[in-house]
Amino acid sequence: MGLKRFDRKFGAGLLDELPATPAVYLFKDADGEVLYAGKAKNVRRRLQTYRNASRRKAHRKMRALVREAATLEVRLQPSERDALLAENQLIRSLRPRYNVDGAYSFLYPAIGIATRRGQALFCFTTRIDAFAGLEMRWHGTFRSRHRTREAFEALISLLGRLGHPEPRSRTRDLPRVRGSRIVALRRVESLLPGIEQLLAGRSPEGLRDLSSRLLEKPDARAEAAEVGEDLRTLETFFRRDAQRLRRVLQAAGRTGSYASQDERDALFIAFDRSDPSPRRSGG
Repeated sequence: MGLKRFDRKFGAGLLDELPATPAVYLFKDADGEVLYAGKAKNVRRRLQTYRNASRRKAHRKMRALVREAATLEVRLQPSERDALLAENQLIRSLRPRYNVDGAYSFLYPAIGIATRRGQALFCFTTRIDAFAGLEMRWHGTFRSRHRTREAFEALISLLGRLGHPEPRSRTRDLPRVRGSRIVALRRVESLLPGIEQLLAGRSPEGLRDLSSRLLEKPDARAEAAEVGEDLRTLETFFRRDAQRLRRVLQAAGRTGSYASQDERDALFIAFDRSDPSPRRSGG
């Protein structure tokens, strides 16, 4: 029986030579470009799965990598945590074609708040640099784009019932960035401190303030189901995203409520490895 493709390309004795320890591994093409960067708690066992990948759909990516790669590099690491951090750094810096999770900064949005000329500005974006001139106070970045966008839309919907949204004709000077949204409202300034505490994961008091003020509005009471759904969306976002980010930043000795797209994953990896409590989703 002939050698498996894995053995022909990377050496029949490769797996026997590898220790059962943490490592990162890099599949590279003929030009030395990294196609995929991965990590393993036990690199010998992990690469064995590539060698024995079957025709199952779940193994399609493994088979494609072995087929397209010309070389395989293994970098041993002192611990699984070190392997996780090294993998994250490689993905961020190299953007390997076959990596998806953590490779693209558009997955990590932030929510910004600013005030100007009697207006309160609210922004959802992954392009913070595009709004640099507005002196936004940023909260994030958050890993779940879907949950963050839902929370942003819920917040704007609720504030629109309490304040006065500015028409587009009065906000033409604001940046318009694809995939982002920026909204201006009047008469909501008194709500901003509580909202910022909410987005920063510090306190849900701003949510309670929103709820009590909405009870005073006949239109909001008439649409209680929609208002209640928006409030629950914000409460979920506070628990699963804003509060968790705050814990991670505090554990790292950071003040404020913002972590850049490039550093966010490393902060969460370090936190999850040091936190003995069960890992929560939405990190």
